[in-house]
Amino acid sequence: MSFTISQDAHAVLLPAFASLDFDEVMVPFLENGGWSILIGETRAEYVARSMSDDRLQSETPEIFAARLGKLTRLRPELIVAVDQELAGIERLKGIVPELPRLDEALAMDRKELENRCFKMAVAARTLGVTLFLAPIADVVTGTNPWLEKRTMSSDPVAVARLVEAFVTGIQRAGIASATKHFPGFNDLAGDPAVEDVALETPLDEILDNAATFRAAIHAGSKAVMVGPTVVRSIDPAEPACTSPAIISLLRKEFGFTGLIVSDDLDAPATMRDRSLAETAIASLAAGADLLLVAGSADLEDLASAIVDAVARGTLPGTRLAEAADRVRRMVAT
Repeated sequence: MSFTISQDAHAVLLPAFASLDFDEVMVPFLENGGWSILIGETRAEYVARSMSDDRLQSETPEIFAARLGKLTRLRPELIVAVDQELAGIERLKGIVPELPRLDEALAMDRKELENRCFKMAVAARTLGVTLFLAPIADVVTGTNPWLEKRTMSSDPVAVARLVEAFVTGIQRAGIASATKHFPGFNDLAGDPAVEDVALETPLDEILDNAATFRAAIHAGSKAVMVGPTVVRSIDPAEPACTSPAIISLLRKEFGFTGLIVSDDLDAPATMRDRSLAETAIASLAAGADLLLVAGSADLEDLASAIVDAVARGTLPGTRLAEAADRVRRMVAT
């Protein structure tokens, strides 16, 4: 089946919503070629690393699944993503079986942990979820307010074991894993979601810690999310999400052939005084396939900007088509 440039431009966008009130934006987005949605959390929930009492009391499995029904009727192959992190943010808390606490997970053998992740993912799959933006494979050895209370250990070997069990368990249940945040951010002075910060860690240390991503890829992780900030020792100018050097490292050195997902493109550490459209086009040109953006009426303007970039020759149409094809094949595989 052939697709237009406009349909490809919509297919590479992953719009995020803080609530289940998304039909007004998502219905026309899907009709124009969109292929995915992130059902996220509020900023307050993100900062607290926990779903609010109001959400826990009002959101049921039946409500969650019903709200997706209209979208999946329009797009049966719809990618439905959530943050469902071991030791971090559990967007589906209260409506699927809980993941083990971190201390429990660390004490479990690999098969036991895999089975716990599988059980949780089976329930999530019945709700219509198809992609977890998880696990977090970053190994934090310094300070990192962005990932505080979300990482699993400062030991790469321990993290790699948990990552492998998580990826294997959820993908056995039919949910794809987007392991994050490549190449790993062990020490950041601030939160890239609110300020422009950079990773200053030497390359050899980054690569040692990135053994966790090798473990995820070895376990078959279908997607990898690239991080939001400049990694000075690899690319001193471009944040990971828009860096050809970092995405090339993931593809060539790490041998990853699956879907590359950007982190939030509107983060100050990623945009760096660019417009959202300029950032999105740079991310696609660098090799990212699926772009995480806010779910709003601005999606149409963003898709139009991507189409215009192809028309101007600043974004190769073949690169856009390649990215869109990877997105469309995600659920099928």
